[in-house]
Amino acid sequence: MYIFSRKGGNFVPDASSLQFLLKLAKGIASQFGPNCEVVVHDLATNDPESSIVAIENGHVTGRKVGDGPSHVVLEALRGNQVQLQDHLSYLTRTKDGKILKSTTMYIRDDDGTPIGIFGINYDITLLLAMENMLKQFTATEKDEKEPESISRNVSDLLDELLEQSVKIVGKPVALMNKEDKVKAVQFLNDTGAFLITKSGDKVCKYFGISKYTLYSYIDEAKE
Repeated sequence: MYIFSRKGGNFVPDASSLQFLLKLAKGIASQFGPNCEVVVHDLATNDPESSIVAIENGHVTGRKVGDGPSHVVLEALRGNQVQLQDHLSYLTRTKDGKILKSTTMYIRDDDGTPIGIFGINYDITLLLAMENMLKQFTATEKDEKEPESISRNVSDLLDELLEQSVKIVGKPVALMNKEDKVKAVQFLNDTGAFLITKSGDKVCKYFGISKYTLYSYIDEAKE
């Protein structure tokens, strides 16, 4: 199911909303051409590993229906859903180096709970080469030092989160003490990394710790 509404305490398919979003995605992609990817993520099923239910021009990021997730999906599933806000006109980067101008909008049910994500990713790689001439077109709402990554699968996403955790600590894993590793694990927990299947095994191997130690670090980070 793609889009849901609440009836009698349960989520049920909303055919009209679904049809509207599919037509909107196709219309936007058609209007702006093959460099414009439009994607719909389903949050209602709470499945972070297969969140994409509709996508136009998926070749932009190399994704297809059934793929996922992205950082925003994990954020929506793991974070404070009440405080989630639409993210407009920001930069992202694909694994093969494309720079995209992206917009992320949350689809909510009658109670305000996020049940889907409508995203637009426009490939501006070539346009950036002509930034001086096209600066007004490529300008983003918020200047960012480092574009966010768009992952093709959960394994790539977990690798990126692990790399980010090391950057936050500021030293390689080999030089980390317990406090450093607790900080890294806290970051991974806050970003929803442990929602990914078997992520605990990969995290343990990456930091050279046992499962028991990992759980104690998570508890310590919460405290």
